[in-house]
Amino acid sequence: MTISESTAPRSADPGAAADAGHGAPADAPSGRTLTLALAQIPVSEDAEAVLAAVAAAAQDAAAAGAQLLVLPEATLTPFGTDLRAAAVAHAAQFEAHLERLGEEHGIVLIAGSFAPAEGARVVNRLLVRGRAADGAAVRAHYDKIHLFDAFGQAESETVAPGSALVTFDLPLGDGSSVRLGLATCYDIRFPEQFVALAGRGAEVLVIPTSWASGPGKAEQLRLLQRARALDTTCVLVCCDQVPAAGYEGGAARGVGGSAVVSPLGEVLAAAGEGPQLLLAPVDLDTVARARASLPVLAGRGLPTVEA
Repeated sequence: MTISESTAPRSADPGAAADAGHGAPADAPSGRTLTLALAQIPVSEDAEAVLAAVAAAAQDAAAAGAQLLVLPEATLTPFGTDLRAAAVAHAAQFEAHLERLGEEHGIVLIAGSFAPAEGARVVNRLLVRGRAADGAAVRAHYDKIHLFDAFGQAESETVAPGSALVTFDLPLGDGSSVRLGLATCYDIRFPEQFVALAGRGAEVLVIPTSWASGPGKAEQLRLLQRARALDTTCVLVCCDQVPAAGYEGGAARGVGGSAVVSPLGEVLAAAGEGPQLLLAPVDLDTVARARASLPVLAGRGLPTVEA
């Protein structure tokens, strides 16, 4: 898997750095910093191969100095497989694997899994497991709220919706911490969820995806990434799958284009269409500066219009 560093200049121009990921590495940010790794991988239908791929990504991310490794939605098993069977047979092992990797490498991992729900369905669950820079254990999970019943897909047939917004605090090892909000794939089309997470104090929004392909879909993902960052003046972190070589099925298995976007919509780092470990040191103080210059959260509300 290719390993690439963020190379986008950190200007205030929301349109700058659309081609991040090419050229000489940029200087690391100063101040409160979170070093991210995004593992844009194909997800195998073989459970052991999945565990090996996650372990390799964790090792590479930790060796590069990352504090947080983000993996795609549905890392446990790809869409188009028996999600409930995989959840029953492999979810506990997968979760324990994330725990072990976090302990071994001193890193926090976010990865997409599934858990059995009532009836024959599952919940589409993000797991947060690992060790922060100060040694603290970090644990959280989020169940996807908005299900992908669109573009001919019917996720609700096999997946039950979640109902709770989730944020968690990640210690940075310097006495400070950062609050992260969680969302999954189709959630990105619902800005009110992201605004609510920012209202709960989130400075970084993490959204693993397994984006469905189709005409214009990759461009929609790029647009939505930047829009949700601007809606919330948060750093947005989106990690997508890529399809396995030779896959020709119709299930949603990613389009690539994983990205880290600044609070003003600048693409700080972006992946291509193939497997890639994307590295990005993020200056978290840009959030406060963006909110001071663009107070959209403080200014929310509808104007009174005289009849």
